[in-house]
Amino acid sequence: MSQSGYKIRNKEAVHFVSFAVVEWLDVFTRKEYVNVVIDSLKHCQKAKGLKIHAWCVMSNHMHLVISANNNDLSDILRDFKKFTSKELVQMISENPFESRKKWMLNIFRSNGESNTRNKTFQFWQQDNQPKELYSSGFIDQKLAYIHDNPVEAGLVDEPCEYVYSSARDYENANRKGLIDIDFI
Repeated sequence: MSQSGYKIRNKEAVHFVSFAVVEWLDVFTRKEYVNVVIDSLKHCQKAKGLKIHAWCVMSNHMHLVISANNNDLSDILRDFKKFTSKELVQMISENPFESRKKWMLNIFRSNGESNTRNKTFQFWQQDNQPKELYSSGFIDQKLAYIHDNPVEAGLVDEPCEYVYSSARDYENANRKGLIDIDFI
């Protein structure tokens, strides 16, 4: 799954994962691109047994606290990244309003050419850096990190104001976010 030595070893555990767009490109500044990620996560929940406990999509990366019903988290992440890569590159290439199209596609292509798997493009960086959440303190730390990310970036004043995260679910049980979550 990962070239860097990070692996999901305990497949039954809840994990914190992060992954970024190659060269940290700010792709998710457009709503239609974020929607691909959100819709894909929802599909993985419904069709593949992904359990999302917390999430946040930033302009160039995302964080998840997740587990899987069938203990196949590595497979789900692989499929998610493969599908979203293809879908997002195609959307960017076909978007007549994308002013950064040529520049982004060149970066995806150049990163793909250096990949030994003979891909023509690379959208996501290779690693997910999964971290098993083994204690309530570590869980609380990662939930705070995920939900505070937009605040630290200066996008919002309070975590629950950011639409592309599960912070509002945790802040107020009556205010649902865009993705159904399994509270941890």
